[in-house]
Amino acid sequence: MNKTYHFLGHIGFALVMIGIGSLALMYLWNALMPDIFGLGKIDCLQALGLLLLARIMFGGMGGAHRWLGIGHRMHHRGRLREKWMNMTDDERKEFVKHHIRHHHCHHHEPDKHD
Repeated sequence: MNKTYHFLGHIGFALVMIGIGSLALMYLWNALMPDIFGLGKIDCLQALGLLLLARIMFGGMGGAHRWLGIGHRMHHRGRLREKWMNMTDDERKEFVKHHIRHHHCHHHEPDKHD
């Protein structure tokens, strides 16, 4: 259940940041573009569309991994792999034993591990 709240927190944060970005783009556009280039003013939904268009054209669509924390997990996995490769057989056995015990307690008996 904790993972669900964590995921929803990331989604909520991403939506807030997109909203703030849209508002910032709308205000900057409306303050600068009509006077400089004679273009019309835009609303928040049009600003969101411009952000999406710019993301597709210049940034690709691969940024979701940063919003969802996937890049962090992949980095952690790489560090874990390196640590595993430098362990002795006894250290690996102890690590697996501890991980299984920790994983089992975490899912079945909250607040009783460590």
